[in-house]
Amino acid sequence: MNCSRCNRELTEDQSYVYQGKVFCENCLMDVGLSLKECDPWSTYTDTSDRKRHGQTGSAGLNEMEARVYEFVKSKGEATREEIMEQLGMSRPDLEAQLIPLMHSELLKERSKNNMMYLVPIG
Repeated sequence: MNCSRCNRELTEDQSYVYQGKVFCENCLMDVGLSLKECDPWSTYTDTSDRKRHGQTGSAGLNEMEARVYEFVKSKGEATREEIMEQLGMSRPDLEAQLIPLMHSELLKERSKNNMMYLVPIG
């Protein structure tokens, strides 16, 4: 597969899907997506933007972000592996969807019984 922006050839581990397009890490950063799940500045700007636009729940999310969010919300908690299996996603695809969900404070990750679970916030 190739990056949709720079056309660089990528392996699955090097690719990120964002808004339905495949990106390499450099191009993903160029389009303004932080690759860090825990990024205080991105969290501040994303939550402020959602509040300013009156967005709650899955409003304003792309299709895959909404599917991940609704799946976790319906179960109350889910591991990354459960989400990947249920939604047919690769790890890089899931991680690319989780970043905006975490920055928007819709999901967070917590430890329970030596396992990490994604849980809805609020």
